[in-house]
Amino acid sequence: MHEHVHHRHGSGHLRPLVWGLVITFAFALVEAVGGWLSGSLALMGDAGHMATDALALALGAVAALLAQKPADRELSFGWGRAEVLAAVVNALFMLLIIIAIGVAAIDRLRTPQPVQGGTVMVIAAIGLVVNLAVAWVLHRGEQTLNIRGALLHVMGDLLGSVAALMAGAVIYFTGWTPIDPILSLLICGLILFSSLRLLRDSIDVLMERVPRELSLPVVGQTLAAVDGVRSVHDLHIWRLDSSTISLSAHIVVDDLQAWPGVLDRLRQTLIQRFDIDHITLQPEPLQGGNVEIVDRVSDL
Repeated sequence: MHEHVHHRHGSGHLRPLVWGLVITFAFALVEAVGGWLSGSLALMGDAGHMATDALALALGAVAALLAQKPADRELSFGWGRAEVLAAVVNALFMLLIIIAIGVAAIDRLRTPQPVQGGTVMVIAAIGLVVNLAVAWVLHRGEQTLNIRGALLHVMGDLLGSVAALMAGAVIYFTGWTPIDPILSLLICGLILFSSLRLLRDSIDVLMERVPRELSLPVVGQTLAAVDGVRSVHDLHIWRLDSSTISLSAHIVVDDLQAWPGVLDRLRQTLIQRFDIDHITLQPEPLQGGNVEIVDRVSDL
């Protein structure tokens, strides 16, 4: 006997992603041109960071479109993991940006070059306003994991714009050009942190790791404590995509005739306590060898 409770989250969150993409990509071009004309590595580094954010927004929008496609005979779980693959590509691209900017910054420290501090200040100040606008657009949208991740990147851009603004001010008033590559390296640190975290989270989904905010033993013990449940075994929890958590388990019950009521209590427990709503539960009758199974779950 098999019971499957399935609810897929909506994916109609394109508008804030698209608007954020348009604004971010347009100004990334402005910053790149401004950095090239002024000779500012910090400005070009921030442009690179904004470009990766534009890519993240674009991939997120495409993934959201694909996620709307229904499951079929070949992809029985649907297209939800398209966003995970997009995140892997984005993280790897960001790591390439880190290497490029880091090498250029070290070279600039060894061989200083003139930087037009005034130009840097003006463009960085505009960039700060643009990043604030993108953050506002994303914050107004429904706070899915996808949009929250994009918002995290934008907040990193805000810090990058502040760094470029500081570099321009220092160079304009003191002429001390090493501040530009130094702050560029700081920007690389910001990108590295977000890239590694994004890559880690993506690999977690692909490897079907138990979500980090959940504990397999705690979930198993909670299910075993539901009225009518004797024990739980073969418990698995994983993410189908960035926002959908799936669970499957075998539930040993005192009375199979009472299963509909037990199932409803289990479902409510999983949804309300753990926000798990993609649920597959297999009821089993109580037998002599199944009483020990709770201990197996608690030892995980």
